[in-house]
Amino acid sequence: MPAAAWMTIAVAGLIIVFTAVGLIRIVLHLQAIRGTLRTLTGGVQAIDQLTSTVPERLTSVNANLKPVRDFCEGI
Repeated sequence: MPAAAWMTIAVAGLIIVFTAVGLIRIVLHLQAIRGTLRTLTGGVQAIDQLTSTVPERLTSVNANLKPVRDFCEGI
Protein backbone atom coordinates (compact mmCIF):
# COMPACT_ATOMS: atom_id res chain seq x y z
CA MET A 1 0.00 0.00 0.00
CA PRO A 2 1.35 3.43 -0.84
CA ALA A 3 2.11 5.94 1.88
CA ALA A 4 -0.78 8.17 0.80
CA ALA A 5 -3.27 5.37 1.51
CA TRP A 6 -1.83 4.80 4.99
CA MET A 7 -1.98 8.54 5.66
CA THR A 8 -5.62 8.65 4.55
CA ILE A 9 -6.48 5.73 6.83
CA ALA A 10 -4.65 7.37 9.74
CA VAL A 11 -6.39 10.72 9.24
CA ALA A 12 -9.78 9.02 8.91
CA GLY A 13 -9.09 7.05 12.10
CA LEU A 14 -8.17 10.23 13.98
CA ILE A 15 -11.34 11.94 12.79
CA ILE A 16 -13.42 8.96 13.92
CA VAL A 17 -11.70 8.85 17.33
CA PHE A 18 -12.16 12.58 17.97
CA THR A 19 -15.79 12.40 16.87
CA ALA A 20 -16.43 9.44 19.18
CA VAL A 21 -14.81 11.23 22.13
CA GLY A 22 -16.90 14.33 21.44
CA LEU A 23 -20.11 12.30 21.29
CA ILE A 24 -19.26 10.48 24.52
CA ARG A 25 -18.70 13.82 26.25
CA ILE A 26 -22.07 15.05 24.98
CA VAL A 27 -23.78 11.92 26.31
CA LEU A 28 -22.17 12.40 29.73
CA HIS A 29 -23.29 16.03 29.86
CA LEU A 30 -26.82 15.03 28.90
CA GLN A 31 -26.91 12.43 31.67
CA ALA A 32 -25.83 15.06 34.20
CA ILE A 33 -28.54 17.40 32.92
CA ARG A 34 -31.12 14.61 33.21
CA GLY A 35 -30.17 14.06 36.86
CA THR A 36 -30.51 17.77 37.56
CA LEU A 37 -33.90 17.89 35.86
CA ARG A 38 -35.12 14.92 37.91
CA THR A 39 -34.12 16.72 41.10
CA LEU A 40 -35.76 19.92 39.89
CA THR A 41 -38.95 18.07 38.96
CA GLY A 42 -39.12 16.52 42.44
CA GLY A 43 -38.71 19.96 44.01
CA VAL A 44 -41.43 21.46 41.84
CA GLN A 45 -43.80 18.62 42.74
CA ALA A 46 -43.09 19.17 46.45
CA ILE A 47 -43.83 22.88 46.09
CA ASP A 48 -47.03 22.04 44.21
CA GLN A 49 -48.20 19.80 47.04
CA LEU A 50 -47.29 22.32 49.74
CA THR A 51 -49.10 25.14 47.99
CA SER A 52 -52.29 23.33 47.04
CA THR A 53 -55.46 25.29 46.51
CA VAL A 54 -57.58 26.50 49.40
CA PRO A 55 -60.68 24.30 48.88
CA GLU A 56 -58.64 21.15 49.44
CA ARG A 57 -57.30 22.40 52.77
CA LEU A 58 -60.34 24.40 53.81
CA THR A 59 -62.06 21.47 55.51
CA SER A 60 -59.05 20.69 57.67
CA VAL A 61 -58.60 24.36 58.57
CA ASN A 62 -62.26 24.66 59.53
CA ALA A 63 -62.02 21.50 61.61
CA ASN A 64 -58.94 22.82 63.43
CA LEU A 65 -60.60 26.18 64.11
CA LYS A 66 -63.84 24.67 65.49
CA PRO A 67 -62.70 24.89 69.15
CA VAL A 68 -61.84 28.57 68.64
CA ARG A 69 -65.23 29.23 67.03
CA ASP A 70 -67.03 27.43 69.88
CA PHE A 71 -65.10 29.46 72.44
CA CYS A 72 -65.89 32.73 70.69
CA GLU A 73 -69.60 31.84 70.49
CA GLY A 74 -69.58 31.06 74.20
CA ILE A 75 -68.35 34.54 75.13
